[in-house]
Amino acid sequence: MASNGGNYPYHDSDHELAPKESAAYAQVGTGVVRPRRRISNWIKIGVPILLVVILAAVLGGVLGSRAANKNSDSSSSSSGSSSNGGHSGNNAGGSITSGGRFAVATNSEFMVPVYPSTTNTALFTSPTVDAANSWPSDSFQPATPSVLTVRPDRPRLIAPQYKWDSLSSMIGKSSYMKGWNETIFGNATAYYSLPPVVYFMDGDSGILDNAREFKQRIKAWAYVYRITKDTRWSQRAWTEIQHVAGNGTDSFGPAEDRWNAAHFLDAAEFSAAYGIAYDWFYDAFTDDQKSQMRTTLILYGLQPGLNVFTGTTTFGWWATDVNGNWNCVCNGGLTVASLAILGDDTTGVASGLLGHTVDNAKANCALGPSDDGTWSETANYWYFGTTGHAEMASALITATGSDYGLLTVNPNFQLTGLFHMYVYGATSLFNYGDHGPNKFSTTANCMFLYADQYNRPNYALFQREQVDAAEPWSMFWYNPGTSGAFWDGADLDYFFDNANDQWASMRSSWTDGDALYVAIKAGQNQNHQTHNDLDAGDFVLDALGTRWAGELGSADYRSPNYFSSGAQDADRWKYYRKMTEGQNTILINQTNQNILAAPTVRHDTSGTKQGSSTVLELDKDSTAFWVADLTTAYFDATSVKRGVRLLNGRKQVLLQDEITSTGAIQWRMHTNATVTIGDGGTTASLALDGETMQVSILNAPSGAQFTTSEARRFDTDPTPPAADQENPGVTVLIISLPAGTVTLQVLFNPQWSGMSSGDFVTPPSVTLDNWSLRSHD
Repeated sequence: MASNGGNYPYHDSDHELAPKESAAYAQVGTGVVRPRRRISNWIKIGVPILLVVILAAVLGGVLGSRAANKNSDSSSSSSGSSSNGGHSGNNAGGSITSGGRFAVATNSEFMVPVYPSTTNTALFTSPTVDAANSWPSDSFQPATPSVLTVRPDRPRLIAPQYKWDSLSSMIGKSSYMKGWNETIFGNATAYYSLPPVVYFMDGDSGILDNAREFKQRIKAWAYVYRITKDTRWSQRAWTEIQHVAGNGTDSFGPAEDRWNAAHFLDAAEFSAAYGIAYDWFYDAFTDDQKSQMRTTLILYGLQPGLNVFTGTTTFGWWATDVNGNWNCVCNGGLTVASLAILGDDTTGVASGLLGHTVDNAKANCALGPSDDGTWSETANYWYFGTTGHAEMASALITATGSDYGLLTVNPNFQLTGLFHMYVYGATSLFNYGDHGPNKFSTTANCMFLYADQYNRPNYALFQREQVDAAEPWSMFWYNPGTSGAFWDGADLDYFFDNANDQWASMRSSWTDGDALYVAIKAGQNQNHQTHNDLDAGDFVLDALGTRWAGELGSADYRSPNYFSSGAQDADRWKYYRKMTEGQNTILINQTNQNILAAPTVRHDTSGTKQGSSTVLELDKDSTAFWVADLTTAYFDATSVKRGVRLLNGRKQVLLQDEITSTGAIQWRMHTNATVTIGDGGTTASLALDGETMQVSILNAPSGAQFTTSEARRFDTDPTPPAADQENPGVTVLIISLPAGTVTLQVLFNPQWSGMSSGDFVTPPSVTLDNWSLRSHD
């Protein structure tokens, strides 16, 4: 079979869904274009060198400078044209793209959508779903579904044949799907010429990167194969499948445990990928090939998984009282793989597993979101957990006709899409705690499935603009009948009050890349599966198209005892990025916070919602505030309270702390900005990406002055088992005070274009207990 110009190895039969070669496509494809992303100083330290270019990944928690890109073009998210996205949609013209997509570009530094600046509200309507433009119904509707009774046709996972039959029509209705389809073809082509995934044991993180990269490739190749029926794709996939089974030309791990079941996430992701390949290439592979796949899958994935439930293993801890990503990924991978081979498997392993995984996931994975929708681990681990959960639920529905309550056993699971939307700021995530390994095949595209299953079209409308939307699951989870603007009617503020989480999200716009965004947390310092920091009171701040106060993210997962314990004296809390001093919060007596912290919070908002326009004019009295009593987080204090509020029509931010302590006090904030401290020490000018933030101490207590330091531990800190990672380019802005009773009021004034010094307000001094919506008028 010929290939297009020798470069694109899909069938050259001019299949209607096979994109035609063009100059733009030959680079990175049309659709959601992915420029190579510069990793900021905030997160690049400690990420394995294996991270090079990940075409369809979202790298969590990117913070830092985009000065190099300030005046460069943003990447097109539609037809390959470029638009200056150095700031926001304000520079992007007055209408949506000619292809009907709302975002006109992708910011090439933070990889967030750039929206047009327009008051034409007719362009954007409220979120809705038009049944006439939606997927047809599945004719497979068993009266009494069973996990052991699968649909008679293939594929049975994620995308049954009736969806493939309708795909061309659906793409014709959606410019988003058209762009994603083209990008998937481009990614599949890029993967085609790469050598097989190279085995790399990354310490305690195992070979998880290998597994997810393998899965990423298999999904893309299988998608393109099913559209084109070009056997080059199945042949390339078979080479990779044989390679990870240890039957390739290069070695792949030890013969007794090639998929590293000891770190069962690895085996689970390999199992999921094998299941997808087995099902989507079912008509391309011979019976002998499929027999080989079943043997490998059972040996390295499914039998060890069954042993978790029926025997004694050293790696099955995730199956008991673990409500985070591990349980979702492990049960999800085992379920997808078992459903794929059910009926062909003569060993009984697949059916045996299905007797355990669904109930176990309902008792554990489904409890990942709390009653306010916040994921139990961190904002980045949400991606891993929800991907596993969504893949499992979707596979069960398509293969057997039911999810068996996986989507509904936790009635608040439907709120986790709101968590994801609000934890995303104007530039990036509020990425507190660990941000996890490379994502590869992991995306936020569960939002499409949840939009459909929970009747929340705003989830799909939000996600379809994101850079990770273009991958195979989106092509079948997204409902092209969904229309409208996710921001129409969306609250600017949202408060998440579950005691384990306790955090707030406040912004000035959903569609302005320059928008002000503040997120702040309290919550418990445990019960996050050892992915949290000791960080009650921690915050981030976006404005003017960049992040001024940011997170350091994960430390090195290979560091000794990094995950071994969350106890007060655990080695984890000796690493700078996990210690209280490595956070944007109050440090007392240079001592870590108490892991038994139980803060309380209160808050209020003016209830401002964004309308259909991407241009939002705010009243001066539009505001929100959040106050936390953090006293229980500190050993050497009798009272610690922190509050944050938006001022002057959400143009300024006041951060206020009221402390009574018996130990020395430090106010700390990590920034990528260049800091210049003013005369007298009570003001600081922060310069970043060509913008300026003025910070000042109001009503400064005696001796209160700004100082700076590098982002590194004190010489007197306990020595960690391994050296900290460096944090180059990060400065800590500090206010140091002796023990006693003190009130610190720090005012942040972004230097907005068109605002003079007289346009900023100096708020009155009001105790936190007396804060109200109108207390600072």
